[in-house]
Amino acid sequence: CQDVVLSNAPHGPQFPFTGVDDRESWPSVFYNRTCQCSGNFMGFNCGNCKFGLWGPNCTERRLLVRRNIFDLSVPEKNKFLAYINLAKRTTNPDYVIPIGTYGQMNNGSTPMFNDISIYDLFVWMHYYVSMDTLLGGSEI
Repeated sequence: CQDVVLSNAPHGPQFPFTGVDDRESWPSVFYNRTCQCSGNFMGFNCGNCKFGLWGPNCTERRLLVRRNIFDLSVPEKNKFLAYINLAKRTTNPDYVIPIGTYGQMNNGSTPMFNDISIYDLFVWMHYYVSMDTLLGGSEI
C-alpha cells in the first residue's frame, strides 16, 4: 500500500472553480492511501479474483457471455428479475456512499456516509461519474 500522489501542477483557465467539485482531486477527497493487488487478485482488500478468473487461487479461467435479454426464456427472465429485486433489498457489505460534499463534512472531520443497496451503488456510481463537472462554461 502507498499514499495517493496527486499532481500539484496548477489548473489551467479551463478549470476556474478550484475546490468546488469533489471529483477534482479524486480519490484523495475521500481516502489518501491505496493498495495494488498482486497476481490475479483485485478488490478493496485484494480478496476477489480479477474478472474472468475463478477458484481459490484465481487461476481458473471462465468465459462469461452476456446474453441478450430478449433471448431469455420466461423462467430465465423471472430469475434475472428476482436477482435484480434481491440486489435492491441487499445492503452492500463493502461500500457506503457520501451524502454530503467534502466541504459539508467540515473537510472530513464530520463524516456523512450512508449504507447503500448493491443495486443503488451501481446507480449512484453511474450518476456520480456522469453528472456535470464544474469546468469552464458550466453553472455552479
